[in-house]
Amino acid sequence: MKAVIFPGQGSQFMGMGRDLYEQQPIARRLMDQANEILGFRLTDILFEGTDEDLRQTNVTQPAIFLHSVAQAAVMNGLLPDMVAGHSLGEFSALVAAQVLKFEDALQLVAQRAQAMQTACEVEPGTMAAILGLDDDVVVRICTEISQGGDVVVAANFNCPGQLVISGSRRGVEIACEQLKAAGAKRALPLPVGGAFHSPLMQSAEAALAQAIETTKFSVGICPVYQNVDALPHRDPDEIRENLVRQLTAPVRWTQLVQRMAQDGATDFVECGPGKVLQGLVKKIVPAAALSSAAV
Repeated sequence: MKAVIFPGQGSQFMGMGRDLYEQQPIARRLMDQANEILGFRLTDILFEGTDEDLRQTNVTQPAIFLHSVAQAAVMNGLLPDMVAGHSLGEFSALVAAQVLKFEDALQLVAQRAQAMQTACEVEPGTMAAILGLDDDVVVRICTEISQGGDVVVAANFNCPGQLVISGSRRGVEIACEQLKAAGAKRALPLPVGGAFHSPLMQSAEAALAQAIETTKFSVGICPVYQNVDALPHRDPDEIRENLVRQLTAPVRWTQLVQRMAQDGATDFVECGPGKVLQGLVKKIVPAAALSSAAV
């Protein structure tokens, strides 16, 4: 069975999508449509902007979503048995499963990015990657620190031995020190502007919930494995609820990929910039066949 997966923030690079735009009419139409919906020329930033331009959340998130959906659109015969996306990538997965129309999903992504940016300004925070430590140890130490008043949580369960924590700057700093003392091989601060997938994103969650409530969701043509519970969903109401909760809940990517494999996935195709997810899947399900979307 074929699982199509979509990356999230951090997979972007300057120039991504130029070949698609120049060589694929379907992709060009989607990208031109995106420029109109967003009210600025995203393609100009992608093809001619700077790295700093692309790091802005209100640019990064629509850019990755657009590249991923355009790449999937030009693949002849891309018929997934199941789909999933890492954090932001879940919106691309919902388009692939025909739960959301492209234009509706893009508008939600833009609203999500703005809400997250505003939340970062209201509740400053940061994130760090923790390598070489069991998940339960990371969760336990973060819980103990949070009970002491400094917010820090396990935010991304990426693969065995690789977990990202998120919270207040002080909370993350304390956690990094304690996790290294507990045996982590490395604790690497990440260059992000906020505490994504943590309680500090509650204001963004509220803003996104209102936008999602007024957007049409359809029954999926295949199951969408969602970040918050790592389970397959096709019911629009369940998908809506999980999509809102995703902003403050952890990304359970390890468990999600394990469940996809358990449900029969043998081939994982990554649609979008980079190959980050292929590397994670290889560590979670070593026997899986991996590939990038080819155009």
